[in-house]
Amino acid sequence: MSQQRYNLLIVLTLLLIGSSGFSQNVISGNILDQNQKPIPGATVLILGTDAGTVTEYNGAYQLKSARNGDFIIEISYMGFETFQKSISFTGTTQLRIDVNLEEATNALDEITVTGKSVVQQIRDKAFNVSVVDTKKLSNTTLDLGHALDKVSGVRVRENGGVGSQMNFSINGFRGRQIKFFLDGIPMENFGSAFQLNNIPVNLAYRIEVYKGVVPIGLGADALGGAVNIVTNSYTQNHLELSYSYGSFNTHRSTINAIYVSDSGFTAQVNAFQNYSDNTYKVDVDVADINTGEYYPNQEVTRFNDQYHNETAIVNVGVVNKSYADQLLLGVTLGKSYQEIQTGARLVSVFGGWHRRANIVMPSLKYKKDDFLIEKLNARISANYNLGYEQNIDTLNRRYNWLGQFKEYEGQGGESSYSLYKYRNNTGIATASFDYKIDEHQTLALSNTFNTFNRKGEDEANPDNDRYDEPRKTMKNVLGLGYTYEQENWNASVFVKNFFQQNEFTASYNPTGDYGDVAYFNTINTFNPIGYGTAFTYFLHKNLQFKASFEKTYRLPAANELFGDVINLRGNTDLKPESSYNYNIGGSYWLTFKSDLINFNLNTFYRDASDFIRPRLTPNQDMQVMDNLASVTNAGIESEIRYEHGKSFAAGLSVTYQELRNDTRFVEDSKVESIVYRDRIPNMPYLYGNADANYTFFDVFKTEDNLNIGYNLLYVHEFYLYWPSQGSVKLNVPEQLAHDITLTYTLNKKLQFTLECRNVTDRKLYDNFSLQKPGRAFFGKIKYTIL
Repeated sequence: MSQQRYNLLIVLTLLLIGSSGFSQNVISGNILDQNQKPIPGATVLILGTDAGTVTEYNGAYQLKSARNGDFIIEISYMGFETFQKSISFTGTTQLRIDVNLEEATNALDEITVTGKSVVQQIRDKAFNVSVVDTKKLSNTTLDLGHALDKVSGVRVRENGGVGSQMNFSINGFRGRQIKFFLDGIPMENFGSAFQLNNIPVNLAYRIEVYKGVVPIGLGADALGGAVNIVTNSYTQNHLELSYSYGSFNTHRSTINAIYVSDSGFTAQVNAFQNYSDNTYKVDVDVADINTGEYYPNQEVTRFNDQYHNETAIVNVGVVNKSYADQLLLGVTLGKSYQEIQTGARLVSVFGGWHRRANIVMPSLKYKKDDFLIEKLNARISANYNLGYEQNIDTLNRRYNWLGQFKEYEGQGGESSYSLYKYRNNTGIATASFDYKIDEHQTLALSNTFNTFNRKGEDEANPDNDRYDEPRKTMKNVLGLGYTYEQENWNASVFVKNFFQQNEFTASYNPTGDYGDVAYFNTINTFNPIGYGTAFTYFLHKNLQFKASFEKTYRLPAANELFGDVINLRGNTDLKPESSYNYNIGGSYWLTFKSDLINFNLNTFYRDASDFIRPRLTPNQDMQVMDNLASVTNAGIESEIRYEHGKSFAAGLSVTYQELRNDTRFVEDSKVESIVYRDRIPNMPYLYGNADANYTFFDVFKTEDNLNIGYNLLYVHEFYLYWPSQGSVKLNVPEQLAHDITLTYTLNKKLQFTLECRNVTDRKLYDNFSLQKPGRAFFGKIKYTIL
């Protein structure tokens, strides 16, 4: 399909927004308990009609009906008194009914599961999914990246401290093989000024982690899974402020505010800031830059590693209108500054190299149930990043870890003399529709369209015509799915069409003489088909079985094709990778009077072709992405969680995976590869988490609570290079980190937190030789006004 057809498809889809309004009765509100806490899963019915729903995670609900007349609305939830109220519909009626349910006098003490929260509804789906309820982490100084590091099967690896490059993996698949979404919108074009490890955990209400098979609603070319960050969407006025300070001169602050008027007008602001000098100590061999005297295993302080970013997400629009359940126009504004201390390994040290970036991204969000026709729901979004990135490397110096440097005459840089400033001109448009055929059947259609066109110039090298070469890519993922649901089982089948077109400059030898190189513009195109299915069955109300399968593709990302202008070199020869993904697992819930135990066990198998993985360049100063013909991965992940009432909770998760090179022969020859069936290097294969927290209620007075939390991270040592190559097997050592958090809450509004990370001050390395911060202390204050 041509680019013009894809553009036309998106434009026509967006134009449909204006024709979607028609008259109907709408009733909405919030259901809370006597303590003003939301009640998710409460049942809301209009008696005498087929209109009914359950409340969402924040207690919100909305019902629509085309019938007119006098009716009774009934709201109920196990353990609370049933609420009823008379209402009248005239065809254009819009009512808001907020209710505080009162506890029933005969309420049972036992744990009884009735209506399901949104989190539980997601877990009950056929997909292998974990859900992080970030309300429990909102008191910490964690960012979203470190919050995800607590999920079974997930590893988050960083090159250093605040703002450093982060790599995310699920069950052995990593980096761009995993796709990230913000409220269902792909985050591929957000740029370096907006990354998971600089977004505070307060921004999210929950995080959904899909392992392996990804549902149609998240339209993207994910190979190993997807992460959907669901932000707080308060239906009432809300204002929350927080500030934290800690080791290495680290500052973080957040503002979350929303205004909702009775007329339906709404305004939302999410703003956050991060700053750190990252002046932590590392151990490294140092040579005096003047005398050459060698000092092995010295403890030195990082000195060119400052990072800060400031970001604001602003949305204005309307909710609960006849033409839109939600229509928001927004903009994301932000900037970042990052000093670059090292290359791909710690032996490369820099003293002046840095980069700047910003994000200017207008956006549109549109949601409408009963879009055009009854039972057809629509979700449409679009954004375009106008921001820039700049690489600044103009000091003609060579540094060592003592901060000494030797300066050279003339123009030059520490890595490559550069003032390269560029825009990636990235845009994304998504459209998803689901049609409820009947009580059991749903049909879904989704489309995601991405564009990338890097344009830039370099003041330091104005005559370098390589910057004028095309660096363009266009991707489109179209999906169609069908779901059948019964009370104790549900199943889904889907098919996806993947399309990518890349335009770039390739080199060739025009004469055949050694060293003679010329260039020409070229275009390559990929258009494969993927498919899959997912199934779940409740053998008992407390015992769930899941199985899923897909044949999927992952198209090379723009940075993999064209580089990131820092530590990743581009490779335009990359081919799309594909994988057969299999998942089988189960969950069991055991409940007592005030105790809940949850067991989860999942097995997975991946059979990937043209597997894209990073390797070091020959001089080990940068990385480059390469295809590996065949890779298999078999593994198991397990998790057990225990809760005692509201006071105590603990959990343990362990993941083991066998990620192996299944490429038997060297290229097209019959020579067997020496690394055949080796573990894929530089990839953890055994890791896990443990956590526990206890809450003391009404410590000094009513509603004053003290929470003590603990977290353990363990990663078994793993090889840096292929185990079968070389007599010396370098490895990334075992990682063991302990974190402790103390939080005191006053009157549910004011929170004080003290946090200690890496309590035992262990040396931690997510990547070989790139040491992470040692013991660190942080304090945080959070105040909720509304």
